[in-house]
Amino acid sequence: MKSLVDHLSQYAEYHRDRRNIFSHFIGIPMIVVAVAVLLSRPGLEVAGLWLSPALLTALAAGLFYLRLDLRFGLLMSALLALCLWAGMALAQAGTAAWLGGGLGLFVVGWVIQFIGHYYEGRKPAFVDDLMGLVVGPLFVVAELAFLCGLRHELREAVERRAGPTRIRQKNAIV
Repeated sequence: MKSLVDHLSQYAEYHRDRRNIFSHFIGIPMIVVAVAVLLSRPGLEVAGLWLSPALLTALAAGLFYLRLDLRFGLLMSALLALCLWAGMALAQAGTAAWLGGGLGLFVVGWVIQFIGHYYEGRKPAFVDDLMGLVVGPLFVVAELAFLCGLRHELREAVERRAGPTRIRQKNAIV
């Protein structure tokens, strides 16, 4: 199994432009919530827990994140729980609210992603490796940790492999 550094470095190679990374702070959470919403039907409530395909997907993703890194895994699991809560709320609403909310978030989230990749000048990571769809949310959390001055050793390891972030301008890299 690949390590946390392996996964983040591979994903980071497709995300070195700061504008692209910023777009991921908006687009990826929208997509993750959208998937939780859309997979929350069919579902049923058992002992206060909403059982649905979204729950199974979140459990699998949470276990993946926990196996890579305990701290990030716990944070990702908490964030997935919030997404499940939003998904359950919309799934129990009318079909128009559930489908409109889920599809709306999904489409707008992907539009934002593709705008970011326009600045990057490179296709999204998942095009070459579908694991990018699972690593993307973790990448956003890791980048947020890096911005907050946390996990220095991890940031350095990722940047040794993928290079530093940058901003591209017409004929120059800043």
